Amino acid sequence: MLKKCYNDFIIECGTDEAGRGCLAGPVTASAIILHNPNITLTKAQIKLEKIIFKSINDSKQLSEKKRFELRPIIEELFDFAFTHIHNEEIDEINILNASMKAMQESVLKLKTLPQHIIVDGNRPLNGKLGKKQTIGKIFNATEIEILNSIPNTSIIKGDAKFLSIAAASILAKTYRDEFMDQIHEEFPMYNWKKNKGYPTIEHREAIKKYGITKYHRKTFRLLPEQLVLEF
Repeated sequence: MLKKCYNDFIIECGTDEAGRGCLAGPVTASAIILHNPNITLTKAQIKLEKIIFKSINDSKQLSEKKRFELRPIIEELFDFAFTHIHNEEIDEINILNASMKAMQESVLKLKTLPQHIIVDGNRPLNGKLGKKQTIGKIFNATEIEILNSIPNTSIIKGDAKFLSIAAASILAKTYRDEFMDQIHEEFPMYNWKKNKGYPTIEHREAIKKYGITKYHRKTFRLLPEQLVLEF
């Protein structure tokens, strides 16, 4: 059974990303505060919270339909935020930094500043803050100070251990899937509505046939024979 949070006595946020291994589209992260000891829930909210917690599991094990059903219920009750880091920025700062930055941006967007962050994976949120780049948001000195001041704990397979990370995973995945469904209409030959930009055989075959789009990550190994593509 998933634990609600890592620390019961402080305002804690869970964060996770989706789309890290894709060939096209953004990497998307979400941050969510499931536990705030300073807030007293109403009976109706407690009932709704129990329904959510009973339904949430590792979002990768939930059907797409179930994830989208859960999202508005989660959003109604909890403080959350999400961030897309698009392919151009991924190409400039690399996918690891982009994943970390998406989670950091999401934390900064929360209405309440958390006192602790739990992160899915094996790396804490200490990406290259303030790194010079030409695309995307650049953290200012105040934001860097805020992010550096919040303790965080990385948890391997955290989305299968803690409800807050699992909820963040659901939000990140649904917002990213939604974006991929939208750009599918522009380039239907890649079938992003189905593969969501992941390196399926179908997706790679479409790249061979049609080349790359403005949504593809040029620094990724799009094909085994990478030289067939001209960037």
